[in-house]
Amino acid sequence: MGALILREAAQWVLTEIDDAQTRAASLPEADMSPDLKQARIYVTHYKGEVAAREAVAFLNEVAHRMRRDLAGRLRLRIVPNLVFTYDPSVDQGFRIDALLDRARRERGGQEGDS
Repeated sequence: MGALILREAAQWVLTEIDDAQTRAASLPEADMSPDLKQARIYVTHYKGEVAAREAVAFLNEVAHRMRRDLAGRLRLRIVPNLVFTYDPSVDQGFRIDALLDRARRERGGQEGDS
């Protein structure tokens, strides 16, 4: 059910949100609570953490409207409460890549000096 909620939430963002900054956010994953009453939807943004956190704040403000709209689209007995949260994994990946690139450059410079 998490995949269904995620897909519908992402589609809703693209079609119902006027703010280009929020529409540019990515929703890579959703976790469902064991009782299926809550969906935690993770948010990333290509512009980084600040933009992602702004999108999270906005999406949490409109979550009640999104839930109502999803209830009309989906044939589910219970449509979960939607909670959006920042997903740091993309930003952490970029930082790791940058560190690895730096280490490679430094190592390459040392090998040329010998």
